[in-house]
Amino acid sequence: MTTSQRVPVLIVGGGGAGLTASMLLGTYGIESLLVSALPTTSILPKAHVLNQRAMEVFSDVGVADAIYARSTPGAQMSHTAWYLDVNGDQDAGRLIHKMECWDGGYTDPAWIAASPCRQANLPQIRLEPILRARAEDLNSGRVRFGHELLSLQQDARGVTATVRDLEGGTDYEVRADYLLGCDGGRTVGRLVGVQLDGQRDLMRSASVHITANLSPWLRDDDVLIRWIVHTRYGGAFSALVAMGPERWGPASEEWVFHMTYPPDLEPLFDTDEKAIAVMRERLGLPDLDIKVHLITRWRLEGLVAPATRVGRVFLLGDAAHRHPPTGGLGLNSAVHDAHNLCWKLAQVLRGTAGDALLDTYHPERFPAFARNMQRSIENALNHLELIEALGIKASITPEESRRNVRQLWEKGPEGDARREHVARAMASQSMEFKEHNVEFGFRCSSEAVVPDASPEPVAVDDMHVYQPDTRPGSPLPHAWVERAGTRVPLRQVAPPSSFTLIAGEDGAAWCAAAREAAARRGIELVTIRVGHTEGEWLDPRFAFLRVREFGREGAILVRPDRVIAWRSMGAAADPGRELGAAIDRILARAA
Repeated sequence: MTTSQRVPVLIVGGGGAGLTASMLLGTYGIESLLVSALPTTSILPKAHVLNQRAMEVFSDVGVADAIYARSTPGAQMSHTAWYLDVNGDQDAGRLIHKMECWDGGYTDPAWIAASPCRQANLPQIRLEPILRARAEDLNSGRVRFGHELLSLQQDARGVTATVRDLEGGTDYEVRADYLLGCDGGRTVGRLVGVQLDGQRDLMRSASVHITANLSPWLRDDDVLIRWIVHTRYGGAFSALVAMGPERWGPASEEWVFHMTYPPDLEPLFDTDEKAIAVMRERLGLPDLDIKVHLITRWRLEGLVAPATRVGRVFLLGDAAHRHPPTGGLGLNSAVHDAHNLCWKLAQVLRGTAGDALLDTYHPERFPAFARNMQRSIENALNHLELIEALGIKASITPEESRRNVRQLWEKGPEGDARREHVARAMASQSMEFKEHNVEFGFRCSSEAVVPDASPEPVAVDDMHVYQPDTRPGSPLPHAWVERAGTRVPLRQVAPPSSFTLIAGEDGAAWCAAAREAAARRGIELVTIRVGHTEGEWLDPRFAFLRVREFGREGAILVRPDRVIAWRSMGAAADPGRELGAAIDRILARAA
């Protein structure tokens, strides 16, 4: 074994969670070492939808522009649609329903108001090389693929890990203050005794990544995900997703064809040859010229870790939660896990916070794990409701099922009844494609948030409608602010590693108290006053005024992860004492 190495944070796993953690820690000035047993980044064309919150994090670490440059153009990912087959009889390829999805190509006013970042779409196979390059820029020589964690031991002061260089065949020891398990649960969870709990083997899916020219049979340039409804397979359905990379829409060069099936049909997919044959049959294109890149088989499951901290080891991403891809919550959740934890690690490692701050990771993220798992499962199962509404059943013949679907395009009472039934089932699909409050309406509740005794807002719609506010635990609302002719998002007035004190027009006392409290504690903090005509930053569209809730003499304290940690609705007799106590609580500092 070679000489041991010392690093503050050891990251195990080089996927979305691990690379995001590496980039964030590098941005915060914290040294880390990332090791991954895999030879390179992911070769899977999955986890392609990147929501607004994830893109905000990627903006913080300097990769958002590169992602947008390779992502699907907004106009070509604004809708999803359902079709009756692809090719075959005279009805094949007919549109059943088209629905605007996510931010509608960043045209939905609610999504524009929520964030300066639009949704993006870039499959993991193309996203991760961008993340890796940035992680290597920030951590030169400390992003190592082909290096496998063999074992770990903990003591009161840190973690000792044994890592093998798979190419060189040598082992070396790494001593770290903390270890992040971002390896999808392959090794770290097992070594620390954490097993994911939940629902397993709900359904199965085979995914075929191909290069093929499907443009003669497809329409609708604004559709990203095409749901293919079949009447021949007892209610089975497929999904056809454009993969670019240079062209999108029907002209896309690459595609992934997802085929979902119950466990008892596994013999139809147990070899690559069989999976390709089923894909050709479902497409209705037996002679299509294709190049197969990869075939993967996976099980739909909903699992969460009951514990995400074991001593000095933390679990993030798929190591902490796994759920169906419906809704696109998996990779995005992994990014949010890293965002929540890494600023806390930075404060502890700098000596400005107590170790107990790290205990707030689980209570703040576990509710999101559980909610995202449940939402993903419900999204997946809801597609079956649509199949039923179309009149497709395993108990009748394919001809009878097809006759039921054709009623959609027929005049008369039967057609009217079918269209009404299907319209309601289609409207319910918004639970997957317009779950804005699931993606953005999170609230953190832990000792790293100081409650202000205000009642929790009642959601207009807990799933679909995100309503920004400044109650402690909520994300900082988006607003464009101006200074000397420069307009920036409010969330970007401070560096990603900094706390931010945002006061009203007459909140100078809070700003002064915050600067003094930060200086005494050695923390990075930026103070600003925001108003329409007064303050360091101006609110030209009254966007912040509409949601700030506190008065001209009030203020909020925003954590580096852009979560509001404390709020005062107005002035205080002793702002220094009140704010100092709040910071000490948030950072788990001894009184």
